[in-house]
Amino acid sequence: MFIGPFEITSARKLVEELTAELSHEAEEYIEAIYKLQKRRGVARTKELARALNVVPGSITNTIAHLEKHGLVEHTPYRGVRLTAEGEKLALSIIRRHRLAERLLTDLLEADWSGVHETACRLEHALTEDVLALLEKRLGYPRFCPHGNPIPTEDGEIEDVECFPLTAVAENQMCIVVRLVDEKKETLALLAAMGIKPNVPIQVIKAEQKQLVLCVAGKKCTVSLEKAENIWVRFAGVDAANV
Repeated sequence: MFIGPFEITSARKLVEELTAELSHEAEEYIEAIYKLQKRRGVARTKELARALNVVPGSITNTIAHLEKHGLVEHTPYRGVRLTAEGEKLALSIIRRHRLAERLLTDLLEADWSGVHETACRLEHALTEDVLALLEKRLGYPRFCPHGNPIPTEDGEIEDVECFPLTAVAENQMCIVVRLVDEKKETLALLAAMGIKPNVPIQVIKAEQKQLVLCVAGKKCTVSLEKAENIWVRFAGVDAANV
């Protein structure tokens, strides 16, 4: 569907108005809800609290605030979903965040495993005009340093077919597409094992609580919890380069 200049300008104005009204904390909620909703269909309260590293009881007021702004719909005992406006805002926040990560890694040469937290602080200062200049300077990157797609200015986001490493059968060869958990400690652990986007991985054995892997010819183990956040494609299946 073609989106004209008027629609893009209107969407940008809406996003900037909503961003000005919301706290940085509320924006983090919107981003976390979007990611959980994409994976689970709905953001359950306990999962949302875990993603934000807060206690479940503390998120009630913020969710109510977002619902008041028409950004989420909360169904008791089921979870939270973004409205259409909430999704537009989420994609704008994610766009700012992932371009901020590319700024840190590509231009400032920061270590890719530690840029997520810094980008969380930096993203709130980036206006759409600055983002447009930054995106041009970076050469219009399509993915963040961790392999996650960067939404376009008009809210389009590339859908790369991939699945969790936990779904891969033993002896199957696959390629890392993206890393969902971008926390510094997780990325540092995976980087130490050589697990990054575009790296080939073979599942040697699936055990009860961990996977035994072969990464670049070296044997290593990763917990099932961490493996769920490593999304891959089968080797031999074409995919866009990061």
